[in-house]
Amino acid sequence: MKLIDFKVDDFINEIDQKTATPGGGSVSSLAAAMGAALVRMVGHLTVDKKKFLALDPEIQFEFKDILAEFLLIKNELMTLIDQDTEAFNLVMSAYKLPKDTEVEKKIRNGKIKEGTLEAIRVPLKVATLAISALHHFDLLIKHCNPQTTSDLGVAVLMLSSGAEGACMNVLINLSALNDDIAKSQYAKTIDDYLANINRLRSELLDKVYLKLS
Repeated sequence: MKLIDFKVDDFINEIDQKTATPGGGSVSSLAAAMGAALVRMVGHLTVDKKKFLALDPEIQFEFKDILAEFLLIKNELMTLIDQDTEAFNLVMSAYKLPKDTEVEKKIRNGKIKEGTLEAIRVPLKVATLAISALHHFDLLIKHCNPQTTSDLGVAVLMLSSGAEGACMNVLINLSALNDDIAKSQYAKTIDDYLANINRLRSELLDKVYLKLS
């Protein structure tokens, strides 16, 4: 049974086990997906209001176009919840392969590298999607139904937390990557991502609190 198919309480209790999966990677994906879903909720509660319908048609179109983009982001983040756990399991399975002969060692090392790259790719995708989502918030905050402003604030928190958690999962998997050039490139990407996340979270929450005041 896929994690995405679990009931909420079952998912939470599945995390609360003496097992490594589902762990921080899947939780980061879920957090970001819930943030994207909250944005969609805000949109549903905004687009049929008189104040929104009185806006310039181009603004209305851009707002709805952003909501459509968030649907794609939400759906992809939902698939990554299970992909993160599957990637971790690939790595664990690879480490359990026999290593008694040179051939076995070669096969095992190849599988470890394959699993590790997947365990890096998945959270990197989560972070990329979540950061992309955060870049769309300015128009949403400005023109959303005022009663949903706090929901947008929570969405910022969920997406930024999901993105930062995903970055942590990339970093912890870099230690198993036996490729110094790739490791350095990934580390640089994560440094840039973390700076971007912190800046966006701070700027957007300032705007949310200003609108709430």
